[in-house]
Amino acid sequence: MDYLLQGMFGEKSLTKVVALYDDKASAEAMVGQVLRLPGMEPTQVRLLSQADLKTHRADLFGRKMEPEQSGIFHTAFRAHLVAGFAGFVLGLLLYAYWMGTGHPMLASSPLLAFIAIVGFATTFGLLLGGLVTIRPDHVRVIAQVRSALRAGRWALVVHPTDSEQTQRARELLEGSGAKVMRTL
Repeated sequence: MDYLLQGMFGEKSLTKVVALYDDKASAEAMVGQVLRLPGMEPTQVRLLSQADLKTHRADLFGRKMEPEQSGIFHTAFRAHLVAGFAGFVLGLLLYAYWMGTGHPMLASSPLLAFIAIVGFATTFGLLLGGLVTIRPDHVRVIAQVRSALRAGRWALVVHPTDSEQTQRARELLEGSGAKVMRTL
């Protein structure tokens, strides 16, 4: 399943596991434990504080939460390509089915029906690609992290690369007593 999703997305890490801590010491202690998980690289773990929200450098917070900026562009391209093509194919299949049944509206104007059915199906596919690109699950988690940082809490953000790393990170962080969130 991970392999199929990687084909649609341009990012190595498709999910985020975030733990919120009240103090720096607890958060830093968990960074070391997370880095000891099998296959975990230092670039996959970020520790955020209230200072990360106040920095003057352009979009530093965003880059810490979404470190694969070029991967996001590839995700947008691939998601639109795959979903638009899927919509196109489904539109063709729907048109062929209705033509085969002898639907009177299609029989009276087959070219206009083809343009409408395939066009709308492709458009809906592209819209679905846009929805995949904006990743509403990430937006929700990022908003909660911003709110927690404003309140003076610390956020440990883990970017696992597969479902096994995701599960291990989640179990470890939940065992620490922190509030744990994750994206899909």
